[in-house]
Amino acid sequence: MKQVLGRLMGKKRKGFTLVELLIVIIIIGILAGAMLLVAGSSTDKAEATRIVSDLRTIKSAAMMAYSDKGTWPANLNDVKSYMGNSSVDTSKFQLDTTASGDVYIGRKLDGVSGGIKGKLKDMAQKDKNLFGDLNGNIYTNQEIVYMQVR
Repeated sequence: MKQVLGRLMGKKRKGFTLVELLIVIIIIGILAGAMLLVAGSSTDKAEATRIVSDLRTIKSAAMMAYSDKGTWPANLNDVKSYMGNSSVDTSKFQLDTTASGDVYIGRKLDGVSGGIKGKLKDMAQKDKNLFGDLNGNIYTNQEIVYMQVR
């Protein structure tokens, strides 16, 4: 009997303890949470880039319309035929002309997150081509972002 108990007591157990498993699960959770934060920031930047790309698409179409007709388009309906197969939803955009004759394309930011507005602000500071109003003031989280056409 002593020999049997001695053999059983002398053997080391194989496997992980519950504490070791819990520590690994906690570490995996922390890493997953960090990845979600990084992915969210990338999504905001991608959406802000898409907004700027759409503004440039409409700006190019407005310039082509001017080239063909010799006058700047009065509204977005005058521009749509120059956009080709573009998937830009023009319902969120507007075309504005100032008293001095400057033409701006605007994108309404209703329902856009603060993260996307922050990325647009960063892009405006860097490139100096996104405006918060029709007076040429750089965009700083307003509810509409403008790009000058002329």
